[in-house]
Amino acid sequence: MSNTRKRQVLAVTLLFVFAWHSESLAQSGPAAKTQVVMLGTGTPLPDPDRSGPSTAIVVSGAAYIVDAGTGVVRRAAAARDKGVNALEPTNLRIVFLTHLHADHTLGLPDLILTPWIMGRKDPLELYGPAGTREMVEHILQAYDVDIKVRTEGLEHSNRTGYKVNVHEITPGVVYKDSNITVKAFNAYHGSPKNTFGYRFETPDRIIVIAGDSTPKSDVLQNCNECGVLIHEAYTQASFEKVSPEWKQYREAFHTSTRQLAEIANRAKPHLLVLYHRGNAGCDQARTQECRDAGSEEQMLKEIRELYKGKVIAAHDLDVY
Repeated sequence: MSNTRKRQVLAVTLLFVFAWHSESLAQSGPAAKTQVVMLGTGTPLPDPDRSGPSTAIVVSGAAYIVDAGTGVVRRAAAARDKGVNALEPTNLRIVFLTHLHADHTLGLPDLILTPWIMGRKDPLELYGPAGTREMVEHILQAYDVDIKVRTEGLEHSNRTGYKVNVHEITPGVVYKDSNITVKAFNAYHGSPKNTFGYRFETPDRIIVIAGDSTPKSDVLQNCNECGVLIHEAYTQASFEKVSPEWKQYREAFHTSTRQLAEIANRAKPHLLVLYHRGNAGCDQARTQECRDAGSEEQMLKEIRELYKGKVIAAHDLDVY
């Protein structure tokens, strides 16, 4: 065989191999990329700059929502407008609740009804503690007139998208699909018996959302050098300014910056994200002194004095 013929055969072979490799990559799809979207970073405090607590985990175009604070669907629409297409409201159909306090559930009627009104056909899949089913039954009862008008009247809305499949959970793996494995763990948030944090395992990241919790939480076992740890905190400076009753409340229900720094030093997350910055007692007083003592700047200052890892104070619509 001549040298020219050999070169021609080699060129055809290389083209075939390249085409086969490209086709294989196309069939396997792009590598999964996980995004963490902070839909709401607030507390019960009616802060106009912070919606109620809610976080979206987005994997390969699918959205998984943790908690349903005030304004959740509008924040999802805002994230969609910023390019996170998975958070188109009609795509919101898988939700996990850490607990049933009002600031984490006031947006639940919104998640049930607004995406349906916009055209969602699939029922909402809702995972939460005991009591979730009863809460949903009451919500649907409260909006019974609206549902009848929309399904029986001129809007001709579908009869499936407002429905909710409730899964009342206990600690352990509570959800799994091709994108994600979700594990619930105990958060120990004061007097409620069933309060959870969640560990999300995706092909490229592990994200732990502590929920509202005390240092008794099982965060350590579930982070253990996780990619992202999302955790609440109150400032030590504001703690010193409240009454003994409010101090007792905070110690039973929440985590101080000092305690969180200790947790982070042991858990060693690649990124610590602070949200749900609540300063009970100070939030109610709303004095300038309390505002300064409980500020975001003060919170970061206190954490960084004791924890040298990467830490960020989250704002609504931040993406990590």
